Amino acid sequence: MTERRLPDHIAAQLASAGGTEDTGGQAWDGRNLGEGTSHTHRFPDDDGAAAAVVLEALAALRAGTGDEAQVVAALAGTRVFVPVVAEVSASTVTASGHVADKEADMALVSLRAADGRQVLPVFTSTAALTVWHPQARPVATDVRRAAVAAVKDGTQLLVLDPGAALPFVVRRPGLWALARGRVWTPSYRSAAVEEAVRRCAAGLPGVVSAGVAPGDGVAARAADGTVVDGGGAGPELAVVLALRAGLDRAGLDDVLARFQARLSIEPALAEDVDSMQLRLTTAG
Repeated sequence: MTERRLPDHIAAQLASAGGTEDTGGQAWDGRNLGEGTSHTHRFPDDDGAAAAVVLEALAALRAGTGDEAQVVAALAGTRVFVPVVAEVSASTVTASGHVADKEADMALVSLRAADGRQVLPVFTSTAALTVWHPQARPVATDVRRAAVAAVKDGTQLLVLDPGAALPFVVRRPGLWALARGRVWTPSYRSAAVEEAVRRCAAGLPGVVSAGVAPGDGVAARAADGTVVDGGGAGPELAVVLALRAGLDRAGLDDVLARFQARLSIEPALAEDVDSMQLRLTTAG
């Protein structure tokens, strides 16, 4: 999927939504990271445990009684932890030939998805972060600040509790919704997206109908092999195109080229869809 520029109206809202000094919205200068864990600086009474509402939403997702929209809704307004690690910025060699660190900076940890996009890892608890990276320190922030910082940094995906039994990926539209403080509706349930798909198919020769469905990438696989219906990395939207029987190859290629060209300039798809796949069926 081609990376899209952040829509102007979203960029304008994010410009005033939170700080950018770090994911927690604070400057590193003057911060004491030497005592305990750094989450105590923003949340002095925080015990580092996962928010119950998030755990309940994840449990419902795994049990098949909840969905990924409910997980993202549960995340909104909660505290999460982002990992920071020390990076040596200056070192020297001692008289005995050993390398000694002179200066070190604290840096946020980021990941790369299989498609090359940058991913922000966040954690529900300090315990989950420590299991994933024992040397990383947890910096607590509310999830909206983390999302705002991620969007401003060009990050398109957020992964909750990587390395856990059931990590959960928040795709670009969900990440933007968290940053804007809005409710996220998956693209495969969006009336605006479905209307846009049908509009793009209208009048094309050989097309009987068009619709949407969850894509193959919605599902995620837990560590024990269980397939969970939500939290996957995408594609999250399947565009279903029903074609008239007997359409020859040249006609099919023409219809698909025109349909995809229309999809590529549809505003609702650019904003609300992270990635999509095309499913062709024959009508009649």
